[in-house]
Amino acid sequence: MPYEDELRALTPAVIAVLVRRGADFASAEDAVQEALVEAVRVRPHDPRGWLITVGWRKFLDAARADTARRRREDQVSAEPLAAAGAEADDTLHLYFLCAHPSLSPASAVALTLRAVGGLSTRQIAQAYLVPEATMAQRISRAKKTIAGVRLNQPGDPATVLRVLYLVFNEGYSGEVDLAAEAIRLTRQVTALTKHEEAAGLLALMLLHHARRAARLGADGSLIPLAVQDRSRWDTRMIAEGVDILQAALARDRLGEYQAQAAIAALHADAFTADETDWVQIVEWYDELVRLTGSPIARLNRAVALGFVDGPVAGLAALADLDPALPRHTAAAAYLHERAGDLGVAARLYADAARAATNPAERDHLTREAARVNRAARE
Repeated sequence: MPYEDELRALTPAVIAVLVRRGADFASAEDAVQEALVEAVRVRPHDPRGWLITVGWRKFLDAARADTARRRREDQVSAEPLAAAGAEADDTLHLYFLCAHPSLSPASAVALTLRAVGGLSTRQIAQAYLVPEATMAQRISRAKKTIAGVRLNQPGDPATVLRVLYLVFNEGYSGEVDLAAEAIRLTRQVTALTKHEEAAGLLALMLLHHARRAARLGADGSLIPLAVQDRSRWDTRMIAEGVDILQAALARDRLGEYQAQAAIAALHADAFTADETDWVQIVEWYDELVRLTGSPIARLNRAVALGFVDGPVAGLAALADLDPALPRHTAAAAYLHERAGDLGVAARLYADAARAATNPAERDHLTREAARVNRAARE
């Protein structure tokens, strides 16, 4: 593991130790960030102990004029370092704090990347393609929002996992691979909680990330799953994801991330698109709809149903859903194409392209509209 990554992995535990010693969250996070900058230069032999010592010193230096904090310094000056179990518990609470329900999703993601992930404000700003000053304000507001929240309050694992899923879906931009960062953090939560849904989310991330190399062409164009070069999928990552998923499913406490991972595993298990087990995929979408009631899950189920019972059945299922749903028009275009309605499909692909917000997706849908138009004229 690169030294900078080793330091970042220590960040949440170090912040948690400072908070338990008496530092407020914002001051502890600032102090540890300063210590991290020095650690990269100094490269101490015992980075964890060094970060705690230097981070605590920086916190005390910043708070020296405060009499109450001066008393706190006396109280903890002889305190031994926390036991491993307490550190794990503190680290998990820090995840809960950064994913607090009072924060907006964007703020929770930014604070998690900063305090738990150990990324600099500049790195987070680059990843989100916003000015550094804008990201600094977002993080500062998030810190103020949770300033009065105590670290020992119980947290919601579902909120933490949702934030990590948001990080993963941001993918890659700038110098930070947020998908890889989300996997790293989710591994940590899985190890701390032993929670089957954390394991399900980790499996889902691994199974999706394994296909990353095959998703884009040399020109940056989007390559749909059905026509991806499956020899470029990372089989080792797929195997790890499947193993983690099977262990989670064996606990018989099914959740939405496990169901999503099961669907991804079925796609990964097929050597070709034609060998995909669509019957099982529809069954897993039934479970996902039962668990979440999600209209997006219903939409994806409609597409899968089109492979099992035919495109007309898929279109009938799609007709029950709100046409304003994301990718509804693209799904309708695809099913109409499979049903042979090429003129309708071409028009819907063009409509979907105009509505797309992602440039790669928009370009893909535009090419699909042109392709189907040509086929309709032949």
